[in-house]
Amino acid sequence: MATMMQDSKLQLPASCDPPGPNNPPGQVVWVVFGASGHIGRSIVKAALSHNDLVTAVGRQHEDTIPSVQSSFPSFPNHCLPLLCDVRIRFTVDAVLQQSITHFGRVDIIANCTGYGVIGACEDQDDYDIRNQFETNFFGTVNILHASLPYFRTRQLTFPSRFKGEDQGPEEPEPIGGRYLIFSSTSGALGVPGLGPYSATKHAVEGLIESMLYETHAFNIKATLVEPGHLRRDHSDTPPSPDPAPAFAPQAAHPSHHQPLTSPSPTRTKPFTHFLIKHPHPSSPANHARRMVQWLGDGNRQPTSAARSAELVWLLGHCRFPPLRFLLGGFAVESVRDRLRCVTEEIEDWKHLGFGEEGGGDEGGDGGGGVDVKEEEEEEEEEDVDEGEDEAVDNDDGGGEEGDADGESEDGDGDAEGEEEEMKGSKDAE
Repeated sequence: MATMMQDSKLQLPASCDPPGPNNPPGQVVWVVFGASGHIGRSIVKAALSHNDLVTAVGRQHEDTIPSVQSSFPSFPNHCLPLLCDVRIRFTVDAVLQQSITHFGRVDIIANCTGYGVIGACEDQDDYDIRNQFETNFFGTVNILHASLPYFRTRQLTFPSRFKGEDQGPEEPEPIGGRYLIFSSTSGALGVPGLGPYSATKHAVEGLIESMLYETHAFNIKATLVEPGHLRRDHSDTPPSPDPAPAFAPQAAHPSHHQPLTSPSPTRTKPFTHFLIKHPHPSSPANHARRMVQWLGDGNRQPTSAARSAELVWLLGHCRFPPLRFLLGGFAVESVRDRLRCVTEEIEDWKHLGFGEEGGGDEGGDGGGGVDVKEEEEEEEEEDVDEGEDEAVDNDDGGGEEGDADGESEDGDGDAEGEEEEMKGSKDAE
């Protein structure tokens, strides 16, 4: 713990209130789905090494209880090995119930499960696409449905002395819970050769972000962990001579899929959650071959899965976790470039999206010239209005003078008439 705290590269920002010498972490209970994978296994080991309690959940169709337990022989009392298929709701319910019964509570749920098919979008059939959504998206939905009611009802009673004597008796406060959902850089951008897989991760990210708005009042927090290209730590990989297929349902199409296996049969198959879809001769590009080569370069990546697991452990214990957490330089650079492109696109096209203010709704005369033209027309209308006002003022002024002159002339005529009448009356006399 002390060594890890001294490593500045493994320190989370102070704004999230991470654990440290002045903020020691308490013991929490983890449930890690996908604990038999390389990143899931690393997270379980990191949590156990810091005295946390962990339910390590393996894959029902590929692992066994002894095989999961053998991955963590040093922590027999702190680790509960179980099996689950996240696509099947009742198996997820059973895992949570057994964890609560065994440890008394559940504080953090980490979902490291995933399944992808490497191949062009047009080469993946309905079976391939649905199976990826069943595992990646609906598996996450099943975990949320099984655990959210439990997290929402968890409450902690604080004595009144901690709240102030004038605030009345003890009141319950929500304890909530924590989700660490493993997404991918594919959930933030499109990756050729992983189209449907990327679609499932986009769906997961939209689901989790929407859920946070609904559960904020219950102190339920969630983080989308987006790893880039992580180095496989082979020293952390137990032997597995069983050459079972990488994903059990693939037997339905044995000629379509090929497990991505390691050259050594005594080593656990790396990235067993990915299968290769053989490209059609008329495929637009051989993205599958490039993806396999990219995955094969994993040993040369600078970001370690074990060190990433330490960061995830810190993330589970910080008070204000982020919504998204990028793991590795590849993830940071690729997502940053994507966001920069989106921002530039918005700036280039924003003048067409403001309705009447931009003038681009109906006329189709896009471009900055629309606003200038409208301003010139408004100025011309103002000039015309000012000219009309001046003309009206001039007319009104002349009329008044004419009326005054008319009145004076009428007055003179009346005086002359009176004088003639007086003369006429005198002559009559």
